[in-house]
Amino acid sequence: MSPSFTAIIPARMGSTRFPGKALADIAGLPMVVHCALRARDSGAARVVVATDHEKIATAVRSAGLEVVMTRTDHETGTDRLAEAADLLGLSAEEIVVNVQGDEPLMVPDVIRRVAERLATSTACAMATACYPIHDRAHFESTSAVKVVLNRDGEALYFSRAPIPWPRDAFAEKASSWPGALPAWHHVGLYAYRVAFLEAFTGLSRSPLETFEALEQLRALWHGYRIAVVTTDRAPAPGVDTPEDLERVRALFDHRPVSG
Repeated sequence: MSPSFTAIIPARMGSTRFPGKALADIAGLPMVVHCALRARDSGAARVVVATDHEKIATAVRSAGLEVVMTRTDHETGTDRLAEAADLLGLSAEEIVVNVQGDEPLMVPDVIRRVAERLATSTACAMATACYPIHDRAHFESTSAVKVVLNRDGEALYFSRAPIPWPRDAFAEKASSWPGALPAWHHVGLYAYRVAFLEAFTGLSRSPLETFEALEQLRALWHGYRIAVVTTDRAPAPGVDTPEDLERVRALFDHRPVSG
């Protein structure tokens, strides 16, 4: 039986690279609404968009979805998530899944699996997801965040660098790809217990987080454990730029999609 969880979609208007992208039209619906519908199809007990802008709130309400208004001064989506959980009155042990507001094609089953993974991993504070890397160009791309796992499927480290590095295989033949290499691309989808969300906002930033620009390293730095779900394949692309938006639009068949 799947655990009860709340999906929260942080959405702000002032994206640095693509201002207003939360309201970008995709097949007749704002992008943030597609994200909320994907979260709803995951089996979440409650789906809420957390925003700081009334235009986003109006669009979400018009789609019959729930909104909570948050402050405008949050540095990260996790900070906005923590405020939303507090405003919604969620209890300390409830599970919250952070569904990104720029992932309109996120697979609902992956959202559910991440929530389930946290529910069954009582020693972990967070859960997330990853998929396998199969070629060197992908492996060496700094835009692809990698995660190294331990034997229990928990995160040892996240990096933009290519890890783990297959020293002997690459030394023998630079163009080779060792098929057994446990190289995983991290998916930016997180589940938290509300108590940890409250604690996280009070943790000091780590040097690792600062250099890598990866917020999840703060949790590892302070000794928290992160459970990881492995999936077979890459999710559909998210939207960071107008060019990304056009690629995502091409994947829709001009009908609103929810699942």
